[in-house]
Amino acid sequence: MQKMVITIARQYGSGGSVVGQMLAEQLGIAYYDKELLSMVSGERGIDQDLLARADEKARPSFLFGLVRSVYDHEKPAEDLDEEVTSEKLFNYQAKLIKAVASEESCVIIGRCADFVLKDFPNVLRVFIHAPEDKRLDRAWSIRSDLQLKEVTRYIEKVDKRRGTYYKCYTGQNWTDARNYDLCIDSGKLGYQGCVDTIVQQLKLCYGIETGDTKK
Repeated sequence: MQKMVITIARQYGSGGSVVGQMLAEQLGIAYYDKELLSMVSGERGIDQDLLARADEKARPSFLFGLVRSVYDHEKPAEDLDEEVTSEKLFNYQAKLIKAVASEESCVIIGRCADFVLKDFPNVLRVFIHAPEDKRLDRAWSIRSDLQLKEVTRYIEKVDKRRGTYYKCYTGQNWTDARNYDLCIDSGKLGYQGCVDTIVQQLKLCYGIETGDTKK
């Protein structure tokens, strides 16, 4: 079977993770999101809560070393130790992303996977976005403990954090359509519509049919 990797970057509240799960299930392939943290935790014996605090967050000093922090594809990943920094975690996750992409077809959520795998064949890079009102509805369903203004600020905070993280480790803008093969509005298409569009893109770009992406 032909191997295929789909990376999904997503605005908070756009349902990108849901789309990724549905896509992986429809294609019968692996799905990686927080599973990458579990893999790191299992391999390195580091508490997963500690890893989560560094996950998809740029190191605090990134503004003072932005160019130096851009991911070097040729540099070996730095091993994690008792001092888990966001930069060490990013490098180690990049190592795992390359490993799983080399071994199996899969869907990978976030973590600059589109950039990490830019030199890999058969990688479809997807960005999922949605109108503010749709994102607010979904975010509120997840964070029902917050007031409307708090949810709005939370969406802005998460997107800013993801954009900063992407800029820090890739040197590029997270929402720049040129970084992706396909940009989808989940507010217009719905989750299943997004899945169908990605599957169609796989067919158009790579001649891959549903069921042809298994390991």
